[in-house]
This record gives sequence, structure tokens and C-alpha cells, in this order.
Amino acid sequence: MNSPRVAALVYNPIKVDLDALRSAVAAEEAAAGWGETIWIETTADDPGQGQTKQALEQGADLVIAAGGDGTVRAVAEALHDSGVPLALLPSGTGNLLARNLDLTLDDVENSLQTAFRGADRKIDLGLIRIRHGDDSVTQHAYLVMAGLGLDAKMLAATDDDLKAKVGWLAYVKAIAQVLRDKNQLRIRYNLDGAGNRSVRAHTIMIGNCGSLPANILLLPDAAVDDGEFDIVLLRPEGFVGWVQIMAKIFWENGVLRRTAVGRRLMGTDKEVRALNYLKGKELVMRLSRPEEIELDGDGFGTAIAVKTWVDPGALIVRMPADEVAA
Repeated sequence: MNSPRVAALVYNPIKVDLDALRSAVAAEEAAAGWGETIWIETTADDPGQGQTKQALEQGADLVIAAGGDGTVRAVAEALHDSGVPLALLPSGTGNLLARNLDLTLDDVENSLQTAFRGADRKIDLGLIRIRHGDDSVTQHAYLVMAGLGLDAKMLAATDDDLKAKVGWLAYVKAIAQVLRDKNQLRIRYNLDGAGNRSVRAHTIMIGNCGSLPANILLLPDAAVDDGEFDIVLLRPEGFVGWVQIMAKIFWENGVLRRTAVGRRLMGTDKEVRALNYLKGKELVMRLSRPEEIELDGDGFGTAIAVKTWVDPGALIVRMPADEVAA
């Protein structure tokens, strides 16, 4: 007789109600015919990579990430090309991957049902090698977006205690602070080996997915399984440039694009002077000075050079069975 499948649950103890979660997992694993789940807690020093490797060593058939975006990113990094699916138990203020996959938020029972009885879907994984300001080199994975400039500075300026109390409203103060920063990124880049180009921008974001919290659609053509990432350069010139960006993101992407009539009103030209889109599979960048960098909403220090590429279909994610079948 074959042994029942076993899941491992990698959880951030700050983000979950552990007693309630244990009860819900026990009920669902029994109903689905799985064995007893392996529980592994993250730490401040290890947000999930080591715990996920431990789960794989113990023979887990599925790894459930219970925590915020940092936990999900860390678990996914360790699951890269393992063939073991990732299931999401969204928690925290962002839930960026879950939002982009249209998964249910704040519903533990539904999320666990998807984990234990769902179907598998392959999605792309972004990989990035960062040469930091101190000349050290690190490599990471990301699921949603990597960013340099305004968004990374905003995250660095955000008060963590305030974020814990009021969620994404904490970024309002940080945005106001960062918008006073007149410094631009000076970037020399090569996209898909097409030759070196130079550009100045306030922000560059490389996305595997397109949506941010508050229903903001930053990269309208991004898809998690198209083998490419989408890139946006924010290049405002004064107040008018910021108005162009806000109109593009909040009105065109957020309102018009969602209906057939609205798309016809938009026409075919996606570009505005202050907002430029690119698409590719590998991007190499060199910056004129060290700049703050973020991955999936977490700061990763400063970068002086970056190489990022897409690994198509390198991560398996557990989805509701009816959605994958459709």
C-alpha cells in the first residue's frame, strides 16, 4: 500500500493564527486523504529558503507558504525547478502573487482546499544577479516585480511599525518623501543582446506580473506564463509628467482597459512620453551609482549592476482545479 502524500507548511509566525491554522489544516488534509503535514517556522535570519529545502529533504509532495510576499518569494526560490508544487496561504498586506493569479484572499479554508485538492499550473520565475554597492554579488528569485528607483526608495523609507498598523497606507508618507528626490537613475542596459543603450529614468520596474495592491495595473500586458518579462520606465519631466503617468496607470490601465469600449477609446498607442514599456527575456544593466533595489516588495540593499532573466515554467503553483481545467 502506498504511503499518503505529505505537505509541508512553511509559515511566518507573525503572520498566522497558528492554533486556528493547525485545526483547519488537520481537517482538510484528512478530508483529502493526505498524511500529517510537516510544520516548519521561518525566522528573521531565514525567511523560507532553508525551511523549504528541509521540507524537500523530508520528502514533501507539496509546500504551502503561509505568510507575506517575502515568505512566498523565499519558498519559491527554494522550489525552483524542484518539481514540487507551491501552494499559497495569503497573509499580510501585499499578497502580490495571489492577487495576480486571482486566488482567494483571507479565506483559509478555500486556500487549503486549493492546496490539497487543486491542480498544478506552471508559471515563469524571474531570476536576478545583483552586484551590490560594496561589490558583493547575490542571486535571488522573484515572482512579481523587481524595481530600482522610486519604488525601492519608497520601500526603504517606509516605517515598518506604521505599515504593521495601517498596511499600505503607510506608503503614502514614504511616497511624499521620495517624490521630493530629484535624482534620476542613469542606466546603461542591454535587452536580449540587442546592443547597449543609455537612459535616464526615475524608476525602472521589471515585472513577471502586472498588478499591484489597490488594483493598480502597472504592466497591462504582463503574464506569468509567457516566457518574458515586461519592463516599464518612469521618466516624468516635472508635474505634467507625473500627471501623464497617473492618468495612464489609474485611468487607462485601471478603467478603460477593463472594457471593450474603453479599449477602443484608448486606441493602439500605449506610450506616453513619461512612461515607456519594453518586453524581453534577459536584461543586463549598469548604473552610474549604487541605487536601492527591491524584489517583490522587499528591499535588497543597493545595486550597481544587475542581470535578470526569465526561467519559463520553472515554478509549479497549485490552483483551483476548475480554473486549470478551464
